[in-house]
Amino acid sequence: MMGLTLSRRMRIVLILALLLGLLLFLPMRVTLGLAGLERLGVAARDVRGSVWNGRIDQLMLGDMPLGSVRAGLSPVSLLMGRARFDIARRKGLADDVSGALTVGFGRIGVDDVTGSVPLGRTFAPLPVGSLMLDDVSAYYSGDRCGHAEGRVRARMAGQIPGLNLSQGLSGVVACDGDALLLPLVSQSGMEKISLRIWRSGRYTAEMRVETADPALATTLGQAGFANVGGAQMLKVEGRL
Repeated sequence: MMGLTLSRRMRIVLILALLLGLLLFLPMRVTLGLAGLERLGVAARDVRGSVWNGRIDQLMLGDMPLGSVRAGLSPVSLLMGRARFDIARRKGLADDVSGALTVGFGRIGVDDVTGSVPLGRTFAPLPVGSLMLDDVSAYYSGDRCGHAEGRVRARMAGQIPGLNLSQGLSGVVACDGDALLLPLVSQSGMEKISLRIWRSGRYTAEMRVETADPALATTLGQAGFANVGGAQMLKVEGRL
């Protein structure tokens, strides 16, 4: 009877050791696939290393390139029923970024993201070149925006005739119904951009300029703005 008991214990020990070994050396590439991060629009050119210490080359969030980053699964978050992949690129450069991609029961989003996210021509013809994120956390619960916090500054990649937006536009992220809202305002308060992003990746970006200057209104009209309620507005729609 004692031999049989030891044998069972040994089998349990061996099974646990095997599971632990698989967990310790599970490839990051496999884990990202199991987590379903593609639902957040996450893609990469190459993924290497283990789940605890990996590297993601040319990480993309929709059409937004985040570059190459180090990545690791947080064991603490697993105890709370969430898979949190901490990512970071810290080289002392302007494009450094840190934060996390998080997947949980019925929710998906980002946590504690700080750094620069280049946009390229994502929101063209609006010349928003990049977003500077400061401790931004946001997630979707099902198809709805569940929570959002943190500050964002939009840097312009080009000039709009008649406007001085060299200081960019900034605001605090929030939920607006189903959508994640970035309400950005210039230093003068005369220029505003409302960027809404839905769980599906669909977005709308509206730039509104308050002006009573007919010459500026004409210039903005030539750049694609339209008069809406006494203000000049340019709206862009698309999918990340």
